[in-house]
Amino acid sequence: MLVNATNMLLKARDGHYGVGQFNINNLEWTRSILLQAQAMQSPVILGVSEGAGKYMTGFKTVAAMVRAMDESLGITVPVVLHLDHGTYEGAKACIEAGFTSIMFDGSHYPIEENIAKTRELVELAHDKGLSIEAEVGSIGGVEDGVVGNGEIADPEECAKITALGVDFLAAGIGNIHGIYPANWKGLDFEALERIHQATNNIPLVLHGGTGIPDEMVQKAIRLGVSKINVNTDCQLVFAEATRKY
Repeated sequence: MLVNATNMLLKARDGHYGVGQFNINNLEWTRSILLQAQAMQSPVILGVSEGAGKYMTGFKTVAAMVRAMDESLGITVPVVLHLDHGTYEGAKACIEAGFTSIMFDGSHYPIEENIAKTRELVELAHDKGLSIEAEVGSIGGVEDGVVGNGEIADPEECAKITALGVDFLAAGIGNIHGIYPANWKGLDFEALERIHQATNNIPLVLHGGTGIPDEMVQKAIRLGVSKINVNTDCQLVFAEATRKY
């Protein structure tokens, strides 16, 4: 059952739990994630990077595949098809392709340009019934070939983006994409608390979920995080299984 993420994440926020976003890169990943979500009777978010969408021959192909598999596998739990770290152009393409949710990552723009582009995409997404995630403060590490140094998001900028009507917000709090280094300082919970207080209880998103200790994830949920993104874990397991085969 494909849905947008708005009610899913509001329920998670109010119930003090997190919903997992697991990125998909091919049919096999998609099938495995859908079946496991069904087995656990858990809502799930399928994340698609622009690189993965291109590899799978385009966003329309991805949307058609996910919808067909959702029906053919008899999936009854809520499933969101979500663009991950989308560009302005990519977000608009996914709105038209049949996705149920998008992320616009304007964190690399000056805040006023991020606001302008996000405002337009909020209107376009909501007109089509999609939910939309925005980002303030770039997430560190490498995502889809883009290297980020990682930032602690400014609560005032987070408040400005939230006021545009986005449905959930990704904010940098020391998290990174990929494998965390041995000298990683951990999540900045004081920053997370300030962001939570500044954003009117909007569901927050924790990117770079691979490698964050469970107790940190649980504390982040207590401080307003409702969505946890995982990709590297799946990449590592898939690579190891392929080598063994």
